[in-house]
Amino acid sequence: MASSNVELLSTWASVFGMRVQIALAEKGVEYEYKEEDLTNKSSLLLKMNPVHKKIPVLIHNGKPICESNIIVQYIDDAWNNKSPSLLPSDPYLKAQARFWADFVDKKMYEAAKKIWTTKGDEQEIAKKEYIDLLKVLEGQLGDKPYLIGDSFGYADIALIPFSCWFYTLEKIGNMSIEKECPKLVAWVKRCKERESVSKSLADPYKMYEFALQLKKKLGL
Repeated sequence: MASSNVELLSTWASVFGMRVQIALAEKGVEYEYKEEDLTNKSSLLLKMNPVHKKIPVLIHNGKPICESNIIVQYIDDAWNNKSPSLLPSDPYLKAQARFWADFVDKKMYEAAKKIWTTKGDEQEIAKKEYIDLLKVLEGQLGDKPYLIGDSFGYADIALIPFSCWFYTLEKIGNMSIEKECPKLVAWVKRCKERESVSKSLADPYKMYEFALQLKKKLGL
């Protein structure tokens, strides 16, 4: 399939957009990146995602694919002639990968947001809930190099962008994620050794400045 017909609509700070960038990089797919201003959404974004009006959107041969985990699966299918496969071939492992990607989707964003949008006792509760969540993920990781086994794949792609927020959460929440979850932080470092990951993830310090701006804007 002609990679020149691939566009990605996203924003630099979107963990969901980073997933798509990692998947495209893993497959070696060339694409045109278009930065969206979410305070002034482009007519292209509104046309390509009229239902949710959200990023990321992958446009392939003029057809839009929305929702990051669905996009990653699409990339694996559309470029199945390119290695590596992002989803395992084994049905059980494939189901496990989808389960953990879904778990990340349902839990991670809101849990992190609670830390940087709260104070005092409320923040202490949020911090405990977040660490408990990370420990569940660390339990799934166990002694494996990656979440589902020996190969970097779909579940890892779903989770790794959230590591961009670790520095921010540690600074704002006065906490140490590495102290609480050393195996998970080792997994983050392992993932970042991959060029697809290191080149796709936003700078943690830039994310921290972004979070401070958001807090100010929201009056927090």
